[in-house]
Amino acid sequence: MHVDKYEQYWIIAFVSMLGVFVAALLAGAIIFGVRVPTPQGFVDPSNLQDTEFANPGVRDMGDDEYEVWMIARMWQFQPAELSFPVGSEVTFNVTSADVTHGFIIEHHNANLEIVPGHIAQARVTFNEPGIYRIQCHEYCGLEHHSMYMPITITEATDEE
Repeated sequence: MHVDKYEQYWIIAFVSMLGVFVAALLAGAIIFGVRVPTPQGFVDPSNLQDTEFANPGVRDMGDDEYEVWMIARMWQFQPAELSFPVGSEVTFNVTSADVTHGFIIEHHNANLEIVPGHIAQARVTFNEPGIYRIQCHEYCGLEHHSMYMPITITEATDEE
């Protein structure tokens, strides 16, 4: 069968690009450890009072490690603000009580989709002082644009 030379060029270009994309996908997974986020557990979104989410907030785990249990609701995060010292490693456990929300922290590698009943988890280390915002990046209703909250990172103080 005869294939025109220009068609051969396009076939070669297509197969080459496909090879580049597959190589990038494998490099991301094997070399850089990129993984698709999966739920860390499940809860009944209509009955959060019998779970860790009954008292949303910060738990100090010692050695500058913290756990945060958060609920995303139209159009707010609970708790409404957070504060940690520089160098803190924070594990965020987030669920939604109503609709799908987003969760992204400015200038950090934390980007989650918050689905009702699913517990999403992200671990972040805050190395620079400042105020960072958690923002909802999934449209969740009329007041979506106002769904954000501050995280204040303060300089560590020596208390001896």
